[in-house]
Amino acid sequence: MAPGMWQILLVVLLAAVLFGGRGKIASVMGDFAKGITSFRKGLRDEEEEASTSERASSDGSAAISEDAPAEARETRETDKAGS
Repeated sequence: MAPGMWQILLVVLLAAVLFGGRGKIASVMGDFAKGITSFRKGLRDEEEEASTSERASSDGSAAISEDAPAEARETRETDKAGS
């Protein structure tokens, strides 16, 4: 059974990575590790923002509901005056 096109391409690609230059594997793996670290940091920041906004919305919901009727009255009065 002769090697297929994908098998030859894989061997050539592997040889290029291994012998392509000094420290190639180390730099590729270093970049990969930085990408993973950045991804995890982004997830952590997103979770912190979500929890902060949840806390703010639960604290601010009472204040908003108390002010809502007054704002609605003001809006209705403005609409009547403009008509």
